Amino acid sequence: MPYVVVAIAVVTVVTAALLFIVPPWRESRRRTLEAKLQKDFRLQRERLEALFVEQVMKSGKPRGLRWREPEFHNPVVFARDRRTSHMMAFVGLTVSFEAVEGGGMEDVPAVGNLRAATALFRHDGRAWQTDGRVLFNLEPAEAVAYYERELETIVDAPNP
Repeated sequence: MPYVVVAIAVVTVVTAALLFIVPPWRESRRRTLEAKLQKDFRLQRERLEALFVEQVMKSGKPRGLRWREPEFHNPVVFARDRRTSHMMAFVGLTVSFEAVEGGGMEDVPAVGNLRAATALFRHDGRAWQTDGRVLFNLEPAEAVAYYERELETIVDAPNP
């Protein structure tokens, strides 16, 4: 009988210790992974931006317009998808367009105006990638705030 009491006491102490140790350990591990992914994004940023430009140029959107070379900005805003836990990067950019001949936009004077937008990049658990998704008229922080139910802002790790 005393062994049962001792076993119950040991299990209780171990369980209580785990309740206090595991959450901070998980949080520390998550922050370490986020910092690594942020660093990876910065190292691959030029390649990812080139891939983004390639994707949007192929998309044919907006219809009747051709993208001119967009200008990407700093800083990057990072967020985590609440459903999948995948990390996303939001990069501000300035873009202008030119009318495609026969596309119906040749006579629109505002075609060449500069536009603010945000380019979206995502980490799928293995690598950073983009499908050319862009949010017009939103800065990166505004885009994350707009999707606050789906996204959680990640504090940017210091850039070494």
